[in-house]
Amino acid sequence: MANKNRILIIDDDNRNIFALTAVLKARGYQCVSATGAEEGIDLLLQDKDISVVLMDMMMPGMDGYQAIEKINGNAEFGGIPVIAVTAQAMLGDRERCLNAGAVGYVSKPINVDDLIQLLIKYI
Repeated sequence: MANKNRILIIDDDNRNIFALTAVLKARGYQCVSATGAEEGIDLLLQDKDISVVLMDMMMPGMDGYQAIEKINGNAEFGGIPVIAVTAQAMLGDRERCLNAGAVGYVSKPINVDDLIQLLIKYI
């Protein structure tokens, strides 16, 4: 991989994509984005430099849980780590995301320091 700092943000809310991209770019990460899980999976197929996926869990159509299952089930993605990003911060939500195959979990509003620590761990 040529660029190990390339992050795919999958979120159906462009405001979340904009905010995350701004914060991550300021810290030296390159970001690409998709507003739906299907589009995100297509981007993963096209862009082999993506190191990690930040996945919104609650989206219309294919949700984050289904998307993580597809990503983790496709050998072509080479085990790209997926970090769950969700507004769902109730008891059990973290475990549900991790059981679905996410390697990490951050709740909205995002604690940037926690997110960066996860990125450092998985990039």
